[in-house]
Amino acid sequence: MPRIDDYINAKKLSVETLSAMSLKDIAQTSEFETSGDSLLRIPFLNRVYQVTFPDFRFQDEAEPEKEVPIQEQVIILHYLVGVRNAPALSKNWIAYREIPGASFYFSAFVKRAIDPLKKVFGQNIAGLVKTAKKLEGRAIDAGNAGFEFKPLPKVPLQVILWEGDEEFPPEANILFNDNAGEILSPEDGAWIAGMLVYRLISLSFQ
Repeated sequence: MPRIDDYINAKKLSVETLSAMSLKDIAQTSEFETSGDSLLRIPFLNRVYQVTFPDFRFQDEAEPEKEVPIQEQVIILHYLVGVRNAPALSKNWIAYREIPGASFYFSAFVKRAIDPLKKVFGQNIAGLVKTAKKLEGRAIDAGNAGFEFKPLPKVPLQVILWEGDEEFPPEANILFNDNAGEILSPEDGAWIAGMLVYRLISLSFQ
């Protein structure tokens, strides 16, 4: 499990790379909007972050006093770096294991994303359907319930759930567009899937 120092160092390295670029280029490749000549406006799940350029300080737009989790900052910064030369989105979807290098992080992916998804929504398909709308999930024809989310503009995820019953336990899967490995590391992929699932869980209680 990464320590807080690891995230701080990861952020520092990303900022060094991004600060040498132009804000216009960053916004264009990432598909985020700029506000003025020194601010990026970044929707992430159900929050919107204002990020200053070139120092990349994060502030929650709705709750400026609220600290933005360092893990989310690093995921977003890694996206800004990785998306620069990434291929366009395709119609091909792959399992997490198919991302190059993902086998090492597979157990973390299951623990952070798949298991919580099954535990909370495996016997509550209606709850997932209701909550997915809060994150602008687009219904897809898969499982007993399936939704496509865009936590980041060029990193969509498909969440698929099969409801459990007295005979069979629930099953779940999270699919990635096949460009994901070109933008985020396998570790980042596990993190962003977990962030999506835990945001769904949090919103389900509201």
